[in-house]
Amino acid sequence: MTHGEGHDDQTVRQAAPHGGRTTFRGGDRSDREIETLDEFDHVMEGGTLSGFRIQSVDLTERTAALLSTDTSRSVFLGCPMAPEAQAKIQADGALVFPPVPHLPFDPYRGLLYSPDHLFAGLDTGGYETTPDARAYEWFQRTKADGDILASMLRSIHDDAISDALDELLIGARVVGVMGGHAMARDTDAYAGAARLGRELARTGLTVATGGGPGAMEAANLGAYAAPHRDEMLDEALELLAKTPSYSPSVSDWVRGALEVRDRWPGGDASVGIPTWFYGHEPPNAFAGHIAKYFANATREDGLLARCNAGVIFLPGAAGTVQEVFDNATPNYYESRGEPTPMVLVDRTHWTERLPAWPLLQALARERPMETRIALVDSVTEVPEALARLSA
Repeated sequence: MTHGEGHDDQTVRQAAPHGGRTTFRGGDRSDREIETLDEFDHVMEGGTLSGFRIQSVDLTERTAALLSTDTSRSVFLGCPMAPEAQAKIQADGALVFPPVPHLPFDPYRGLLYSPDHLFAGLDTGGYETTPDARAYEWFQRTKADGDILASMLRSIHDDAISDALDELLIGARVVGVMGGHAMARDTDAYAGAARLGRELARTGLTVATGGGPGAMEAANLGAYAAPHRDEMLDEALELLAKTPSYSPSVSDWVRGALEVRDRWPGGDASVGIPTWFYGHEPPNAFAGHIAKYFANATREDGLLARCNAGVIFLPGAAGTVQEVFDNATPNYYESRGEPTPMVLVDRTHWTERLPAWPLLQALARERPMETRIALVDSVTEVPEALARLSA
């Protein structure tokens, strides 16, 4: 599928984070969530929906199945269905939360976003017409209006995203790559971050970033390039350098990434965790799985908490500094196990420009995290440092 083709998210199974095999989770009777039409049909082979939670699955063509099966103790979240089917399952005692009309997003969605979904319509109407831009516009319009419905819908959406992210990352070793959004595509720093992402992915780690431009996009690009020949990344960097920044045109910036994906399909799927709170920063198209949030605090905490294989901090500004200490805090108080490794890249940046390293060292003294932090000069030193801290 190319980026210009649409697809129904409800008929696509969630892919494994780094090339692993996909399974029908609905076939596991201990997993009571159904998030695609395929999972619905698979569960129906067992003859009952009793006790299941069905998330955002279009059931308008499954009226006969709903009328003929037990739906007691079930919950239907945002599932379109025929009126007679809804009347029957409510009579069974099921809870039905109907779809919310006129929203540019689905608050009950069961799967993470994909670039194809968020950038749908880019070719015809530009970025401003895409679901990503329209969700940001809705957020800007409603975030301060005091409407409890809008705030409730944001909370439901973000909780659904967290649930989908947890399901995706079951059993995965996740390494976070944090860094500034201003890193341009035509710089050596961007190329270095991309090569780092590629090396991490090739070791079997799942690369997770803040999902935006700059260093985040570079790391997701590198992970995408992991299964390709080495020359592919060099050629992709040359192509991307034609649109070095998302300013002045987000549309051109996104198109550059989609052209790379179209020219070299089949890249590894990494994770991006952006937010509409920073709506002026678009998500990047190289993260195959995008967990986009309305609440930035929820997003930041969730991103760092899921990086169980360590976190790498490339040079950045206020947001990256915040992430350094957001990650250091649970490490400082860790009493149940080993703190996750932290590697800061660029000695000059972290000791002189933004001297977070001395404060981090002061926090680490006489704490378990002391043996889990490192400062290196360049990205080429990161894999060895990460392996040493993890030993």
